[in-house]
Amino acid sequence: MGIPFPLRRAPLFIGACAVAAAMTATADSNQTAFAADNNAAMTRMMAGMAVKSSGDIDRDFAAMMIPHHQGAIDMAVAELRYGSNEQLRRIAQEIIIEQQQEIAAMRLALGQPLPPSAPAPTQVSAAAVPSTSPHAMHARNPQ
Repeated sequence: MGIPFPLRRAPLFIGACAVAAAMTATADSNQTAFAADNNAAMTRMMAGMAVKSSGDIDRDFAAMMIPHHQGAIDMAVAELRYGSNEQLRRIAQEIIIEQQQEIAAMRLALGQPLPPSAPAPTQVSAAAVPSTSPHAMHARNPQ
């Protein structure tokens, strides 16, 4: 007499449970890492935006906006590291490129030196990413 039918399926069931547990652990690990990266980005951004007035509105504006834009970059990098939605990942890539350009423009407007050139931390080249996000369209056509 062989093994009863339900018991023959037990190894398959146990294996499936192990795979599901591993996937859940990875998802939990990614969620934890994303939350930590995002929290660190928000903390840096808020600290950087706490600017004491210099009496120069333009400098104060840029001094607050540059860390704000850098925070958006840092959060977009976290999306690229841990996110899986391709549309959101593409938007994150656009955010990184656009915010870096805006930081450079603000520094130039104030006569500040630009940071050293570095490639944008994206997975698709800027040439391959059409700027169709609402943010990009607004930046091109402010009203």
